[in-house]
Amino acid sequence: MSEATLNTSQLKELIKTAIVEILEEQKELFTDLIVEAMEDVALVKAIEEGQTTETVDRAVIFKLLSQQ
Repeated sequence: MSEATLNTSQLKELIKTAIVEILEEQKELFTDLIVEAMEDVALVKAIEEGQTTETVDRAVIFKLLSQQ
């Protein structure tokens, strides 16, 4: 029975190749994950900004929205 051995360089290259193949095959999934993460970051920033700005009456907001 023969034993398969890999040196560190070969193992790194094999892992890189596998990762590239996975990314290529699942491109849409990874794109969706990245977009969702970016949206989450934007939402957090909007919430943080909203916590430091002056509050506005709800009626004023709806009045402005109805004018659009």
